[in-house]
Amino acid sequence: MDGELFPRPVTEVAPGAVHVPGWLDEEAQHRLLAACREWARPPAGLRTVRMPSGGEMSVRSVGLGWHWFPYGYARTVVDGDGAPVKPFPRWLDELARAAVARAYGRPAGPEPYDIALVNFYDAGAKMGLHRDADEKSPAPVVSLSLGDSCVFRFGHPGGRTRPWTDVELRSGDLFVFGGPSRQAYHGVPRILPGTAPPRLGLKGRLNVTLRVSGL
Repeated sequence: MDGELFPRPVTEVAPGAVHVPGWLDEEAQHRLLAACREWARPPAGLRTVRMPSGGEMSVRSVGLGWHWFPYGYARTVVDGDGAPVKPFPRWLDELARAAVARAYGRPAGPEPYDIALVNFYDAGAKMGLHRDADEKSPAPVVSLSLGDSCVFRFGHPGGRTRPWTDVELRSGDLFVFGGPSRQAYHGVPRILPGTAPPRLGLKGRLNVTLRVSGL
């Protein structure tokens, strides 16, 4: 964030898991937010995800490229309006590759990024500890934050137990996890309401994760 008294350093939270504070500048955040608002429109728009147990997730989601549902991918919104999933734009692949290069100091692999999952959190939303395990590719996951800050809990591949590290993700932050941490459990235990940059014009938090499907 511009003007911070103590700049936040780039941190390797776990092997292969890197937090880059303030990677998206204000202009880039506005561009990504405008795109998210378009993607949220129906058909194949923002929806509430229902789990196989019958419960509903507190976040609302929309996918690009491939539609995620518990626990798999499809080309249509099989658990919603049935519409074809929105296309994954090339500029998101370029953004993901730039993010990996920034986090790791080396280029991304040859596989193109082809999935975006956009999650919207209101003040009371949260995400339990889980793995991003439905992809067939080991390519790093790229996570971008917009709006309200959150507590992001990053664990390990062995299960939902400690140890874990809690990281505050703010608007514009980048988090990349791959390699030994690609299958690490992670989640969002709480949102910090009212912390979004006022000029962004967003109440709540948007998280955009970019992935290589390998499908």
